[in-house]
Amino acid sequence: MKKILFLLSVLTVVFLFTRVPSVSTDTGYAGVEACKGCHEGYYDSFMQTPHGKKAVVGSPAAQFGCESCHGSGSEHVSKGGGKGVAIFGFSKKLDAKERSAKCLACHEDAQHLISWNMSKHKSNGIACTDCHSMHAGIGKGLKLGQPDLCFDCHKDIRLQSNKQSHHPVREGKITCTDCHDTHGTFGPKMLRADTVNELCYKCHAEKRGPFRFEHPPVETNCLNCHAVHGSNHNSLLVRKTPQLCQSCHEVAFHPSTPYTNADSFTANQPSNKLIARACLNCHTNIHGSNGPSDNGQKFIR
Repeated sequence: MKKILFLLSVLTVVFLFTRVPSVSTDTGYAGVEACKGCHEGYYDSFMQTPHGKKAVVGSPAAQFGCESCHGSGSEHVSKGGGKGVAIFGFSKKLDAKERSAKCLACHEDAQHLISWNMSKHKSNGIACTDCHSMHAGIGKGLKLGQPDLCFDCHKDIRLQSNKQSHHPVREGKITCTDCHDTHGTFGPKMLRADTVNELCYKCHAEKRGPFRFEHPPVETNCLNCHAVHGSNHNSLLVRKTPQLCQSCHEVAFHPSTPYTNADSFTANQPSNKLIARACLNCHTNIHGSNGPSDNGQKFIR
């Protein structure tokens, strides 16, 4: 048993060292204590992160500490720090690709490397450090919580999320990354699904069907009728009813023009002109129906 435990410990050490990315040793390293002498605040926050934990496989702390990412600091220290001999500082003056390359040297798994190479964030010049902090941060080292971090760039989406009908993103019940993979996907808009409908059905399974009678715009794309980030109409609709319905159903079994309240009644009977005011009062199964042939085709409850 002792021999087995010894062999396991040896294999573990070998495994850990093989996972540590190679770092050039052409020049000497100043050591973490030298960095701490001038940058104590950064050092203290860094030690609270996974990057600062030696027990985490491949972490900078298990290699050369600060210099694993910032490069050798021996000359920087010998010159008295400052701007005498600069180290790699992840400044936004540097090219985004160059900054991200430092991160991808360790985070080279499929999610971060393959997906990132095809992401809109990369093609738009966003670097890992624009969203993540190596020294601190919350949840996965993010500089801000969601949705504020995303809204910092996507101000148009912030505006939509403030409309009266919206997904509960601001309330904290869902997050942007529940629907989008910020590191990139094979689908459009970095969605966590191949199509918009497949993504919507993950939460709205009752809308998936199969139905005996399908409503064509629903089957094609949920966004034909819904503004996913926010709307001033109920249920995230892109337009209010009946105008939304009449954008397709120009001529139907009812008058196709909305009327005023003055046209609602003829004597003591409701006018047929009243019907177009709220299509969903009768056509409640608008996403699809399994009803009898006549009513089912019209999506009537």
